[in-house]
Amino acid sequence: MSKAWFRHERFGMFIHWGLYALPARHEWVKNREQLTDEQYDRYFERFDADLYDPREWARSARTAGMRYVVLTTKHHDGFCLWDSALTEYKVTNTPYGRDLLTPFVEACRAEGLKVGFYHSLIDWHHPSFPIDGLHPQGDDEAAKAAAAGRDIAEYRTYLHGQIRELLTGFGQIDYLFFDFSYAGRPQTWGGKGAEEWGAEELLAMVRELQPDILVNDRTGLPGDFVTPEQYQPAGPMTGPEGPIAWEACQTLNGSWGYDRDNLDYKSPDLLLRMLIDGVSKDGNLLLNVGPTGRGLIDPRAEGTLAAIGDWMRLHERSIRGCGAPEYVAPPDCRYTQNGDRLYLHLFSWPFKHVHLPGLAGRVRYAQLLSDASEIHLVEPDLSRLHENTQPGGQPAGTLTLQLPVRRPEVAVPVIELFLSPSA
Repeated sequence: MSKAWFRHERFGMFIHWGLYALPARHEWVKNREQLTDEQYDRYFERFDADLYDPREWARSARTAGMRYVVLTTKHHDGFCLWDSALTEYKVTNTPYGRDLLTPFVEACRAEGLKVGFYHSLIDWHHPSFPIDGLHPQGDDEAAKAAAAGRDIAEYRTYLHGQIRELLTGFGQIDYLFFDFSYAGRPQTWGGKGAEEWGAEELLAMVRELQPDILVNDRTGLPGDFVTPEQYQPAGPMTGPEGPIAWEACQTLNGSWGYDRDNLDYKSPDLLLRMLIDGVSKDGNLLLNVGPTGRGLIDPRAEGTLAAIGDWMRLHERSIRGCGAPEYVAPPDCRYTQNGDRLYLHLFSWPFKHVHLPGLAGRVRYAQLLSDASEIHLVEPDLSRLHENTQPGGQPAGTLTLQLPVRRPEVAVPVIELFLSPSA
């Protein structure tokens, strides 16, 4: 399976959407509030996404600089966003009454975006899914007793059948995000993993149906990439055989689904630094939005995406096609690299000079990426002594960049360094 597009594009949109958008209290609301199926049905009976326009979602993603979009086809609550033949618990039986996935796929393709599906391995609604420590009724003794005879094999057949529907009914799918395995967790009784999901057979079917698809690592078996969630790795990620592709899954405010009263939003500047940091460590960023129950990306999220897009319009080539650099960046900076182009991202703006160890004699030209204005190179003079306004010489091998005093009016300034052929 080719990972070339994944490593090149670097930036995607995650979309968590389903019945949990109506309570608007986090996508795990059914678990957190220990809601029964009957209590949760009030959202099923009122789901009517009358303002849903996936073309707007796709345009927002592309404008923000994202090049692939991943939508939840089914989350842990079991509700399906397409007209599955295997269940009645689906969008076509809500007041909305229509398949949501087909127009989503068409909108992404129209914008030139890669198409990804998220699918929960967990299902709190299915009658054959055994209750465990993550289930909303995990503390309900009567419910556990009534569910004692549930057969995971029956659910496994359902799970595989739904994946077959998703990978045969919507054309080419580029990316599949399974979520998640929790076998052996000491804090969660009855955990499930590769054996319960039939992961080996499941992945074999996925590869047969969509040979070029990329699949994540959450079935309990290795995948094409790994998925650190809600944290930034300390460096490039590696496995037993060396470097591995990875993607940080991040939220705007700590919640994946629409969470109306959660105002803990990250700033666009912070999110951009997270994107840059990830690419500097040879990783991707999958940034989530949670649309409202009517199908809109809320204004705060739209504003964040627009601000990210403003930066990406000027600095895209420091992200797209880039990866971990050959050189160690100075403090408060990150390098990304694409061939003979090295990109210096300045998280803080220094006064007049920035010193780049190991780059003396290795840079032909430097410019601010935002406006292509030249940055002066100061080659080291080891004999130069500090005197009043004259700085002393830097250590051997150090290249100094002479910067304007005024910081460019962009979220994160970037200097593009053109490396010499011998660098």
